[in-house]
Amino acid sequence: MWSYYGSKANVIDYYPPPKFDKIIEPFAGSARYSLKYFEKDILLIDKYDVITDIWNFLKQASEKDILGLPILKRGETVNDFNLSDIEKKLVGFYAKRGNATPCIRASDRTLVHRPNAQNYQRSLIAKQLFKIRHWKIINADFNEIKNECATWYIDPPYQFGGHSYKHSNKKIDFFTLADWCKSRNGQAIVCENTKANWLNFKPVVNNKGSLFLTTEAIWSNHKTNYDNVQIDLFQ
Repeated sequence: MWSYYGSKANVIDYYPPPKFDKIIEPFAGSARYSLKYFEKDILLIDKYDVITDIWNFLKQASEKDILGLPILKRGETVNDFNLSDIEKKLVGFYAKRGNATPCIRASDRTLVHRPNAQNYQRSLIAKQLFKIRHWKIINADFNEIKNECATWYIDPPYQFGGHSYKHSNKKIDFFTLADWCKSRNGQAIVCENTKANWLNFKPVVNNKGSLFLTTEAIWSNHKTNYDNVQIDLFQ
């Protein structure tokens, strides 16, 4: 719904569809996979409380609530408006694209090069509220989740990269995470880039981020279209 660091907005269509009626995202972020298959039984989990607080706020918000949020002009901050704390954080995300934490003012780059970006993001959020009314959102760590038979879309901070996340990848033991991913009941889809070595990742598609060109990669406990693709074809 909103722009977030590490979002899969540009590449989500390359990942395989869910094989189960329930989708669990243990590193929810902006939950692009769940939004694509929003009609499923959705469970979002994130350790970063700002993310889960925003999702729970949006779950009960009306379109009028969202469209009433401000568009920040040059020199303005979220503190210039009569907003709740969680509203300030939501505005802070859509006022500056691709951030891992909410800002307090719109970036000059956004104001100059994408003058309609804030209004577009705000309208997009309002139009998609109906999708999330039935979702369940929990503030927790990934290893606190019950191992249900579901489609697990696992998109952690990346092993090499992802340093801008609120919860740094340095706090993740990736090889413990690998064992956890392998133990999931149902379908596990794990996202990374081709630099990662904690699972046998297969290249999916080149992805131009805000700073670098990387190659998105996948590991799954089910067969995918990428199983026989060679990494050197993407380099």
